[in-house]
Amino acid sequence: MDYKTINPGPDLTPFVRCYWTLDAPNEPNPQKQRILPDGCMEMIFHYGDLYKQYMEDGSSTVQPKCFVFGQLTRPLYIQPTGKTGIFAVRFNPDGFAPFIALSPDAIENRAVTLTELFGKDGAQLENDILAASTTADRVKIIETFLGGRATSVGSIDRVIQSTITTMVTLNGQLSVSDISKELNVNRRQLERRFAAVIGLSPKQLSKIIRLQAALKMLMSDKLESLTNIAYEGNYYDQAHFIKDFKEFTGVSPKKFYSGGFKMSALFQSME
Repeated sequence: MDYKTINPGPDLTPFVRCYWTLDAPNEPNPQKQRILPDGCMEMIFHYGDLYKQYMEDGSSTVQPKCFVFGQLTRPLYIQPTGKTGIFAVRFNPDGFAPFIALSPDAIENRAVTLTELFGKDGAQLENDILAASTTADRVKIIETFLGGRATSVGSIDRVIQSTITTMVTLNGQLSVSDISKELNVNRRQLERRFAAVIGLSPKQLSKIIRLQAALKMLMSDKLESLTNIAYEGNYYDQAHFIKDFKEFTGVSPKKFYSGGFKMSALFQSME
């Protein structure tokens, strides 16, 4: 797999974490890949062959050519149908809300077409991106599109932004009650603002950030046991760590570690 990231321009940095591309040849027997929740939504453009997406009931569907995938609260299983060619926008946790009229929690765990989100402008964006021949051209096109729709930086919810920064700094090791007290914001009000801006509750985002920190330890071989990872992640105990791990990955830490999930490992580096 050939994977690259590109930083956004300064005007879009408050909203976009990075752009990324992924190219891979057709595989005779492609494996299912597991994508894990990470607190970020992404806008995907398939200039290669499409991907198959597996549903909770075991059925499958082919993903749209271009779409936005809402916040994940469970693992997503996908599989290439041929040659991979993807250009994508990876938004900050609170970065996509300024571009759409509906609340981000309305598209949770869903692939939503650009036409559904942006109408004719979305269809035109899809055509322009897929017709472009280079990554640089695609970046220019998407920056023009997003730049024309972004609300001013001054309108960003600074409370939410500050809370996210604190969560990331502490690897998710901060309770919702502590956040509410520190910000002097009612817990229910905080939860409503998170749902409107991020599409997740404060507790969900905190758990996802903590899981991502644990995954990095697990995949780096820096810690020798699950007990140590649970301790470093400030989980109550190993059982608590395994419970949260299974909630977002669908498997135990040992099975995940031995499973060879290529795309899960790849996206851990996309920061």
